[in-house]
Amino acid sequence: MKHFCDTWIQEWCEENGWTDLFIERYMYWAFPPGAVIPEPIPPKTLRAIKAQKGFSDQERLWSIAAVSVTIIAAILSYLLMSPMPLVLDFIFVTFVVVQFEIEQF
Repeated sequence: MKHFCDTWIQEWCEENGWTDLFIERYMYWAFPPGAVIPEPIPPKTLRAIKAQKGFSDQERLWSIAAVSVTIIAAILSYLLMSPMPLVLDFIFVTFVVVQFEIEQF
């Protein structure tokens, strides 16, 4: 899951003089001002951008899906008088929550 919008990182790069942003497996790299070798965008900066901007588009979509599936599972559980829809929902929501974990930079 993408935790950052590319435009957020691009805006930060333009504001701080970093150039030639590129992404490699969810790692953001760019050339700092006056540098000849690209460096990863500092993790502290990425955390600050995330705190300021909130959820990315993919995170919003997965959140809406998790809530929707939970509501449907609760209704089905009531109608079928069975806990199985909620059990399956628990598995799905667990998968979604794991995807929300941001890899350690």
